[in-house]
Amino acid sequence: MNKIEYPYPVAAVSMSCEANQRFLAAAIVLFLPLALSSQPGSKPQLQLRTGDEIYREACIGCHGPHGEGQPKVIVGFDPPKSMPDFTKCDQTTPEYNRDYKAVIRDGGPERAFSQIMPSFRDALTPEQMDMVIETLRGFCKDKGWPRGEMNFPLAAVTEKAFPEDESLIKTGINVQGAPGIDNEFVFEKRYGKRNQLEVAIPFSFAHSATGWLGGVGDLVFGWKRVLLSNVHSGTILSVQGEAALPTGNRARGFGSGTTTFGMFTAFGQMLTKTSFLQVQGGANLPVNPDKSPQSVFLRTALGKSFSDNHGLGRSWSPMIEAVATRDLIDGARTDWDVVPQFQVTVSRRQHIRANVGVSVPVTNTAGRPVKLLVYFLWDRADGGLFGGWR
Repeated sequence: MNKIEYPYPVAAVSMSCEANQRFLAAAIVLFLPLALSSQPGSKPQLQLRTGDEIYREACIGCHGPHGEGQPKVIVGFDPPKSMPDFTKCDQTTPEYNRDYKAVIRDGGPERAFSQIMPSFRDALTPEQMDMVIETLRGFCKDKGWPRGEMNFPLAAVTEKAFPEDESLIKTGINVQGAPGIDNEFVFEKRYGKRNQLEVAIPFSFAHSATGWLGGVGDLVFGWKRVLLSNVHSGTILSVQGEAALPTGNRARGFGSGTTTFGMFTAFGQMLTKTSFLQVQGGANLPVNPDKSPQSVFLRTALGKSFSDNHGLGRSWSPMIEAVATRDLIDGARTDWDVVPQFQVTVSRRQHIRANVGVSVPVTNTAGRPVKLLVYFLWDRADGGLFGGWR
C-alpha cells in the first residue's frame, strides 16, 4: 500500500488528548492559508496550475485523497457534521458552484458552516478556486446526476424541472375581487438521481354571505422524472404525472368532487450565467368532466439572479411569468395572467428562500381576482429549518 504524503505534517499527526485536538483544529484554521500565501495583499506564492495540484496542496489534509474525508485518527479531531463526502453524488451534485466558491473564499462561517473550514481568500485566485471546484466535482463518478446549476429559482406558478428535497408553504390572497385566501403545503422528496415524489395539501378560506369558511382541498400526489440534464448546454427536461383525490368539500368550493389525473412537461434553459427560462405545459383530466372540466395550461417564467458580495452572497431573482389556462369545452376562451415577482435567499446558508409576486388577469378578467402570491421554501438537503442562519 502506497504511503500518502501530506504537505502539512500537522494534519497527518494522530492526536490522543482533547487539548491536542483543539490545537490541531486551530492550526488548520490559522496556518493552512498562510502556508499557501505570501504577505497580505500580494499574489499567491504557489503557482498552482491545475485543480488537482491545488487540491493536493490545500485540501487533502482534511478532505482526503479522494474527497471522502480524512478519518479522525489522521486529522486528530471530530469532523463537523457538515463535512461533505465528495464521493457521494447525492450530497454534492445539487449544490451550485458559487456555494462551494463562497465557502472556499470566505471560510465555513460564510455559509453558517464550521470554522474548521478556513478562508482561502488570500491564498487562491478566483480562477484557482474555479479549478479546484471542478476537481471536487470529479469525485462524483456517476455523471447522471443533474447539477445544481440546473436548479433554477422556483417561480410562483411555473414548476421547475429539477428534482428536489424541498418543503414549501404557498399562499395566494385576493386583493381585488371576492375575498379569499388559498394556501398549499408542498412536500418534495428526491429518490435517486432523477426521481422525485411530490405531495401537495391545499387548504383555503373563502368569504360567503354567512362569513368566512375554511377547508382542505383535493390532496395531490405526483411523481417527477428527469429525462435530460446537461450542465454544458444549460438544459434540463422533466415529466411528471399526478393524481388529485377528491378530499375537498366541493359544496363549499374547496374541491373538484372527482379524481383528477394530471401530467406535464417542465423545461429549463440557462440563457446566461445568471439568467434563465422555464416552461411548463400540461393537462388536467378529471374522471368526471361534468363536475370539473378538462383543461390544458402553459406557464413560462423568465428571470435573472443578482448576488451581492461579488456574486457569492445573498441572491435576488426578479422574474416575470405568463400563465395560460383553457378549459376543453366548446366556446371556452384562454385565461391569461402575468405574474411579476422576485425571490430572495433569506438564510445565510441560502436554504431558506422567499418569493413575493402579484398575479394579474389580462384576459377574461370578469370574476377573476388579482392575487398577492407569497411562498417560503426550505431546501431540507442543506440543513434544518432553524440551522444555517448565522
